[in-house]
Amino acid sequence: MSAETRKETHAFQAEVKQLLHLMIHSLYSNREIFLRELISNASDANDRLRFAALSEPSLTDGDTELAIEIDYDREAGTVTVRDNGIGMTRDEVVEHLGTIARSGTARFLGSLTGDQKKDSQLIGQFGVGFYASFIVAERVEVFSRRAGHPAAEGVHWISSGEGEFTVADVEQDARGTTVVLHLREDANEFADGMRLRHLVTRYSDHIGFPVRMRSEAPAPGTEDGEEAEEAPKLETVNAATALWTRPRQEVTDDEYKAFYKHVAHDFEDPLAWSHHRVEGKREYTSLLYVPARAPFDLWNRESPRGLKLYVQRVFIMDEAEQFLPLYLRFVRGVIDSADLPLNVSRELLQRDAGVEALKSALTRRALDTIAQLAEDRPEDYARFWGEFGQVLKEGPAEDPAHQEQVAGLLRFASTATEGDAQTRSLADYVAAMKEGQKAIYYLLGENAAAVAGSPHLEVMREKGLEVLLLSDRIDEWLVSHLREFDGHPLADVSRGDLDLGELESDSDRDRRTAAGESAKELIERLKTLYGDQVTDVRVSTRLVSSPACIVRSADEPGAQMRQILAAAGQALPLGPPVLEINPEHALLSRLDAESDDARFEDLAWVILDQARLSEGGELPEPAGFVDRINRLLTGSAEAE
Repeated sequence: MSAETRKETHAFQAEVKQLLHLMIHSLYSNREIFLRELISNASDANDRLRFAALSEPSLTDGDTELAIEIDYDREAGTVTVRDNGIGMTRDEVVEHLGTIARSGTARFLGSLTGDQKKDSQLIGQFGVGFYASFIVAERVEVFSRRAGHPAAEGVHWISSGEGEFTVADVEQDARGTTVVLHLREDANEFADGMRLRHLVTRYSDHIGFPVRMRSEAPAPGTEDGEEAEEAPKLETVNAATALWTRPRQEVTDDEYKAFYKHVAHDFEDPLAWSHHRVEGKREYTSLLYVPARAPFDLWNRESPRGLKLYVQRVFIMDEAEQFLPLYLRFVRGVIDSADLPLNVSRELLQRDAGVEALKSALTRRALDTIAQLAEDRPEDYARFWGEFGQVLKEGPAEDPAHQEQVAGLLRFASTATEGDAQTRSLADYVAAMKEGQKAIYYLLGENAAAVAGSPHLEVMREKGLEVLLLSDRIDEWLVSHLREFDGHPLADVSRGDLDLGELESDSDRDRRTAAGESAKELIERLKTLYGDQVTDVRVSTRLVSSPACIVRSADEPGAQMRQILAAAGQALPLGPPVLEINPEHALLSRLDAESDDARFEDLAWVILDQARLSEGGELPEPAGFVDRINRLLTGSAEAE
């Protein structure tokens, strides 16, 4: 490789007109954002004056009430945003408005240290928000005067956003900055009081300074309709306070409830909420709510969801889905942080390790809030579970990092409780386990009635062993990912060989062995008859009062999983099961003693079909089943 020669370093060049065009037409996806950006700039200007006046009170010139005013003129097609903040000198106007991405806020914020920086409410740091004006304006005028400077040092800046601007000196009595937008014809909708009020409420409701507009009420006048001589009355149109920024002890329950109804558009009070401010490496404030009622689109996983995202109380997005996993999609609330990796237009959130860490922290916070609800108010938690329980069951599969925490919140129907209400927790189950019991037993089924009446429960009931009864569509998905709890594996009593370990006595084993020996000939006859309809016939360890039951292999998808896969277009064929028989049952004794081959076959097939039905399955030949039942009943009547 030859040596380098004539090596030079050059700065990138930019075609300003084209760059402005890209910024105006590509940076922002929603043109109504312009008002948010201008209000944010005005808020920054007021905040800078507030800080500066701490050391130089004369800057306020006796006017300490900082505010933002918005005005409009329908006929002229203008929108005006005015502040009485720090203002700008001529040089600053040229520097900040004439240099793209040059932010006075960012520079000022960098000069602050310690508590000053922490307490700052400054918003814009990219230096491009002002140019959002050109999304809706064909021409923008800026009038500004620096606080502490004489009226003769006012500045007038004007540009059409085509790459050039004009600056002139102007007499300006009041300090601060006034931005006048001369709207494009297709943006005249914004020269409307109600439209502007809506935008203020949506994007800047919680700015720390009052945003004022003239009253929409008719101005007082004479009876013959002459205009009043009084100046239009100004009224504050934003809340000018952010509830989540206040200390928790200063916020009442009624205020929390009212704010929830505002952010969630719900008419009911929330069940619980969590309000925390975190300081340290990453500083943020979160206010999370657990609703009392599920939204209509809860099961539409594509529906808008997530928290309202604010940066220094400025609204950024409505559904910031990056901060909570999908199974917590019902949680509502607000997150406010100053150091999130937003893109330059502040409309999108960039993913990085910090965002993922924040997501994990907020997930724990939400789960802690739900757990506290379960501990303190069981009746309210039962209501919560009825609304959101099935969604929460998605958690162990979607969020392995918080699987144990989610598992503690799950509730199930159980053989130890009355009815089919899902009130039993895994912790309750473990606390009630018998001595020597290793596993947490459960049974899956199509519906609550089928599960509660399953023959697979017979030996469990006989031995007083609790079984969780799972009939929700999501349950099989849940247990396929939640394999244990508190060191105890979860075991399906309907799958594979049922090994009760120390819970099975020697006499039980001896009786089962003897029954197996006596039923060898019957088992072989059944295997021959059934052929490929079953994979095996064997003596059951589960049955006490039923003649037979169907058993699936441990790795075969159950009915619920097959339904889920079928809905996703991935239907799976159902393989032949294992048939377990109870040789001590009278029906099996009769079958074993049956000498008539035809009646043996009818009775054997009926036993298999009964086992299929008790599992909640479908019969391959319903008509054949009816015919066999009729023949057997007719034969019994004739015999009598």
